[in-house]
Amino acid sequence: MKKRLFTLLITASIAATSIIGCGSTAENSSENAVAATAQSSTQETSEFPITIKHAFGETTIESKPERIVNLGWANQDTTLALGVVPVGVSAANYGMMTDNKLHLWTDEAFADLGVENPNVFNDETGWDYEAIAACEPDIIIASYSGFTEEEYNLLSEIAPVVPFLETAWKTNWREQTITNATAMGMKSDGEKLVDETDALIAEKLADYPELNGKTAGYFWISQDDMSTFYAYLPNDPRASYLNDLGLKTPESILSLASSTEDFSVTISRENTETLNDVDIMVVYGDEGLLEAMQADPLMSQIPAVKNGAVVLIDSTTALAAATTPSILSIPYAIDDYLSLLSEAANKIETE
Repeated sequence: MKKRLFTLLITASIAATSIIGCGSTAENSSENAVAATAQSSTQETSEFPITIKHAFGETTIESKPERIVNLGWANQDTTLALGVVPVGVSAANYGMMTDNKLHLWTDEAFADLGVENPNVFNDETGWDYEAIAACEPDIIIASYSGFTEEEYNLLSEIAPVVPFLETAWKTNWREQTITNATAMGMKSDGEKLVDETDALIAEKLADYPELNGKTAGYFWISQDDMSTFYAYLPNDPRASYLNDLGLKTPESILSLASSTEDFSVTISRENTETLNDVDIMVVYGDEGLLEAMQADPLMSQIPAVKNGAVVLIDSTTALAAATTPSILSIPYAIDDYLSLLSEAANKIETE
């Protein structure tokens, strides 16, 4: 009965398109751009149907999707990078955002495709099923996300869904780009984007030899309570991006990763001696955190803290979001990130 009521709700919401969601001015702008990209698209398209296996089973896409909804973190960046305008996307929920509730690089990509007012779902507290259904999507693409199976099933009543392939929130930027592109029938184009971005990273890294071979970890530490803090593990996109930028994962972090399937682990301040092999710490934290850590008798013993080799990522900045990389955020923010990492590397004391 609950499923039938949900189906009736979705049907009603589609009928109300002129009132909510994709009936807005934002959607009209997106509609025009979708039509334009569909007519002018020259990208190679894979043969359909396409079946993608994922954490909840498999999804078959019968024909090339034209009306794409992107949910979760930065999945719309792949769609936009491939020259296609999604009819609805999730709002950004961390870092610097534009008036459209999007990250700067995403908003710029929409504008480049002729859309000034994209259709953005306010889904920070839960999926807006009515607004999503009102867009009448051909597909919902969200390979970097954290759906529950119940949410996946509800969204599948609206359109075929491509969620994370194995584990929630563990999709790196390469997997995200290629999976999302595959769902669009544009796998080869997605692979080309990845190759071009890898080449860009290599080109940029050539100017920062001081990073090569150094160890680095990504952390979340609260200045108000440093009794425990979080370390992101190598299966998390933030941590794995440090590897892309020429840095090695410390053995201490690898050891912690072997004891859990999560993307982060909690560390007690009393156990900071385990981080003696961390050359550089990248930390979500506000101004003043480094000084507070250096004043703490235990935190100050971490070599990176002692040396000041800490990159603080303020939550209000564009880089706060870009350190969880996407195919669009990497070229947008890589110079700033490498510059900060270089500053930290130059503070490392060598014996």
